[in-house]
Amino acid sequence: MPRIGLLGTFEQMVLLSILQVGESAYPPLILEQLEVVLKRNVARGSLYVTLDRLEHKGLLKSKAGAHEPDRGGHPKRYVSVTDKGIAALRECRESLLTLWAGLDSIIQQ
Repeated sequence: MPRIGLLGTFEQMVLLSILQVGESAYPPLILEQLEVVLKRNVARGSLYVTLDRLEHKGLLKSKAGAHEPDRGGHPKRYVSVTDKGIAALRECRESLLTLWAGLDSIIQQ
């Protein structure tokens, strides 16, 4: 399988947050998950731009849910990580673990 290429840190965090949230992942829940983990506010716009970019790369897919009256008839946009997205995360994880190897004594000082 060809290498997918490196993902940015925020892209990785978004994909991982989608996996953490699970089948009900849609932008407000993903944003909430990110803010809990990062312990800071995340700009809604940066999340939406990143979701669009990841979908364009084929690393996630989205689908519209049912039309909801309390949302003005607009459906929620549910997202999920594709197999290509999982492969990209796996590649990033392996690269990072290789770089971290042997550095515990330096980092934990």
